[in-house]
Amino acid sequence: MSATSAPFGLRPAFHPSGLDRAQALAGGITSGYSTQILKGQPVAYSAGAGVIIPLTTNPAAGSAVAWSGAFAGVEWTDTTGRRRVSNYWPASTAYIAGSCVAYFYNDQNIVYEIQADGSMAQTTIGYEYNFTNVTSGSSTTGLSQATLGSATQATASSGQGQMRVVDIAPYVDNAFGDAYTIVRVVNAQSQFFGSVVSI
Repeated sequence: MSATSAPFGLRPAFHPSGLDRAQALAGGITSGYSTQILKGQPVAYSAGAGVIIPLTTNPAAGSAVAWSGAFAGVEWTDTTGRRRVSNYWPASTAYIAGSCVAYFYNDQNIVYEIQADGSMAQTTIGYEYNFTNVTSGSSTTGLSQATLGSATQATASSGQGQMRVVDIAPYVDNAFGDAYTIVRVVNAQSQFFGSVVSI
C-alpha cells in the first residue's frame, strides 16, 4: 500500500481513552456553502460564524493554520423535504433551516493515520509537518485525498507544523522509507490551545 500513492485524508486510528467519537454540530455548515467538504478532510471552526469550514490552502513553512479535526459526514433535510445523509458536503447545497447536523472528529488527543506525499523515515517521529493536497478528493466517493507534506518539516526558524508524527501505521505492507509512508499523527495546531492562526 505505501509503495503506491492512495491517500485517504485523515483517518482516526485511536484515542488514548478508547473513545474517538465524532462531534455532532447542529447547524454546523452554512446552507448553500459553496465549497465541498470531503470525509477525512481537515476542518476548522470559522471564527465568529459558529460553523465548520474545510482547510482549502496548503500552508507555506512557518504559516501553518490551526485546525480542529477531520470531517466525518453530514445530514440535512433538503428543500423538497427529503432527509439526506452523506459522508461529504456537496458544494452549494441548500437545506431547510435547523435541519443540518455536521459530524467531525475534533478531540485534540485523537491519533490519526494519514499517507505522506513522499517517503518518511523513522527519524521523523516527533517532528511536525503541514498538510498538502487539502482540497483533493472525489465527489463520487466523498473521500478526501489530503496528505502529509513530507517536505514541510517544521524547524525552529520556520515555525510550528500542523501535525506531529508519533508512529507508523502498523500494516504489513507499510514501512518507514516506503515511497508513500502511512504515518500516525496528532494535531499540533489545535484551535483549542494557545495563540494560533485561525481562519
